[in-house]
Amino acid sequence: MLFECGEGTQRQMMRYGVSFALSEIFFTHFHADHFLGVIGLIRTLGLQGRPEPLLLYGPKGAKKVLSTAMQLGVERVPFPVEITEVKAGDTVGKQRDGYDIYAFPTEHGGGPSLGYVLKEHVRRGRFDVEKAKAAGIPEGPLWGKLTKGEPIELADGRKLTADGFVGAARPGRIVAFTGDTRPCAATVDAAQSADLLIHEATFGEEERDRARDTGHATAKEAAQVALAAKAKRLLLSHVSARYSISADELVREAREVFPNASVAKDGLEVDVPFAE
Repeated sequence: MLFECGEGTQRQMMRYGVSFALSEIFFTHFHADHFLGVIGLIRTLGLQGRPEPLLLYGPKGAKKVLSTAMQLGVERVPFPVEITEVKAGDTVGKQRDGYDIYAFPTEHGGGPSLGYVLKEHVRRGRFDVEKAKAAGIPEGPLWGKLTKGEPIELADGRKLTADGFVGAARPGRIVAFTGDTRPCAATVDAAQSADLLIHEATFGEEERDRARDTGHATAKEAAQVALAAKAKRLLLSHVSARYSISADELVREAREVFPNASVAKDGLEVDVPFAE
């Protein structure tokens, strides 16, 4: 999945070995630097003989903007492209295996904008192997049934339920992605207890006024959002080119508020562990 599709999308995908076998693209807003890359990407996918449909999601205006972009840059699209407009609060797209994606409102100005939250479904509790052994339950299919929450009957006639052998249900992981935005209450609400919050931090505190005027956030403001949302980790993104050599200043400002903060870099891979 891609959450943005700027002009350098293809180049970055090839540089870092990201597969072109993607099925969905999520657009946060329609400023040119966040969607023009879809033109070249679709051309490349067409030349590769892709037969599968490509699903595009974005806020109000997505159908007009993306359809026009493809007409300008692609002579013929040899595979289906489905464009869906979504609004804040929507569960986005198809039924997914083990997780859902939700849209939430952001404040960027110059048109509608959204962020997205990926939320895993609740997981089953842990199966207590030692309790099962102590109860004389033979290892094998009966363990599997209990793990799934199903009752079992032993050879001696005892009927057992999963309650005594399976712990409490465990929460799935949550990843929130803001796209371009001012710090806002909607992001705090959407990112509650997020395992990872990816929040834009275009500027440092010395340009706080400029951030406000352009609909962006400072690193400190992003950290304040993470703190208010009780997120576990903050990743600063959409950093201004002026920090391309070193973003240490932004990291320092963020960590004064929220210690578990770092800055995103091209090609960065982030492991999001389960809570336990």
